[in-house]
Amino acid sequence: MEKTIDTVRSNFNSIRTGRANPAILDKVEVEYYGTPVSLKSIAQISTPDASSLLTQPFDKSSLKAIEKALVTSDLGITPNNDGEVIRMSLPQLTTERRKELSKVVAKQAEEGKVAVRNIRRDALKAYEKLEKDKKLSEDNVKDLSSDLQKLTDEYMKKIDTLFKQKEKELLTV
Repeated sequence: MEKTIDTVRSNFNSIRTGRANPAILDKVEVEYYGTPVSLKSIAQISTPDASSLLTQPFDKSSLKAIEKALVTSDLGITPNNDGEVIRMSLPQLTTERRKELSKVVAKQAEEGKVAVRNIRRDALKAYEKLEKDKKLSEDNVKDLSSDLQKLTDEYMKKIDTLFKQKEKELLTV
C-alpha cells in the first residue's frame, strides 16, 4: 500500500502546476543510441526561475535527441536549444487546462484507491485460504480483517489528502 502511495505521489508530481518543477520531465523518454532512456539519466535538469526549466545533457551529442523527445512529449512545452543546453519556458496555465489537469489528477487518485482495494482483496483471500487450511482460527481471521480494513481506510485518507493538495495547487492561480 505504501508503494501505491509513492506511485500516486510521483504521478501527481509529473503533472504541471503553475511553477517549474523538474519532476514534470520524469516521464520523458529519450532515444539515446537506439535505446529509450529517461531524460534525467542522461541530463541534469534545473529550475533557474519559477517559470522555466534548464536541461543540460551530460553528453552534448544527445542534445538533438533530447530536444526531439521534448517536442514529441505531451507536456506542451517548446524547447529552445542553444547548442549547450535546452531551455524551456513554461506558459501560464489557462483555467480550462487547469480543469483538465484536475480531472487527470482525480482519475489518478481513483486508480490509486483501486490499487489499495485490490491489495486488501488479495490479503482477505490469503486469510481465507489460511483459515481453510486450518492455519488460522475464525477469530484470528476476523481480527486480521478488521485491522486490514483500518489500514485500508488510513491509506484511502492519505490518497485523498494528496489529491486535495494537488487539486488546490492546480486550481489556485
